[in-house]
Order: sequence, then C-alpha cells, then structure tokens
Amino acid sequence: MWFDAWSDLGRVAAVGASAYLTVVVVLRLSGKRTLAKLNAFDLVVTVALGSTLATILLSSDVSWSEGALALALLALLQFVVAQMTSRLPWARAVVTAEPTLLLRDGRLLPDALARQRVAVDEVRQAVRATGQGDLSSVAAVVLETDGSLSVVPASQAGDRSALDGVRRETA
Repeated sequence: MWFDAWSDLGRVAAVGASAYLTVVVVLRLSGKRTLAKLNAFDLVVTVALGSTLATILLSSDVSWSEGALALALLALLQFVVAQMTSRLPWARAVVTAEPTLLLRDGRLLPDALARQRVAVDEVRQAVRATGQGDLSSVAAVVLETDGSLSVVPASQAGDRSALDGVRRETA
C-alpha cells in the first residue's frame, strides 16, 4: 500500500516528533551508559530503545504514553543493572563477558583465539592500527567485553596492572 489517509501521516508526524523528544529526554536523564558500547546487555537495551521508538511511530495500537513509559522503563532497567554490576562482582559476571588475553609477549594464544572465535588476521589488524610493525613489539592484545581489541605495546606495558582481571589462557 502506498497511501491510506492523511490522518495516518499526521499521526506519524505528531507522535513521531513527541516520541523523538521523549527519547532525547530519557537518554539525557539516564546518562551516557545507556548508549555506551560496553557489553551485550547494553546492546540489547540500545536495540530495544530503537524498536520501541519504531513501534511508537508506526503502530496506531500503541499510544505515545505507553511508548514513553516503555522507553523510561528500558532506561530504568538499564540503570538498575548498571548499578548492580558496578557494585556486585557476581552481577557483573552474569551480565558482562570477561575480557580475554589473545596475545601475550608477542605470542598468539591459539586456544583463546579459537574459543573467542577471533581470527589471527583480526589481531594483526588491531596491532597495525596502533602503528606497531610486528607482534613481538606487543605485550598484550585483549578482546574486551564490548568486542573491541585493545593493544598494549611492550614499550608501554609498565607493571601490566591494566591486565588485572583479564582472562589468561595458556600459550
């Protein structure tokens, strides 16, 4: 169908503008973490916010007030989970993945790469992106909880305290 009625278009415009403002207000009130690239839970919340906004815009069965409540509820739940994970280690372990060491002292860790489904080429790409020319100049490559790769050059490894809490595999 290409067109139903002008009233439908008017509803989408009016509710869309209101829902957009509601999303902006909810995100400002809920803080930076709501849209942060942190872990799978945060991704789910971000996708759910987008899906909820789309439903508010396009479904005449969902009122603006119901949608606004759904958006606020998602932000509140994300806030509660963030508070729990920052205070309770067991909650963090349930909600977020553990960072994993993929390369140590220039040597790739094949078991860790296989378990995390990371290709050697992805590690090499991350190392190149930091300006390193060879793996031997790298103290560590860590697969972070958000799926990104962190590279610690050997020249900047220091006491390696930044690697505390990182899952270590054997070589």
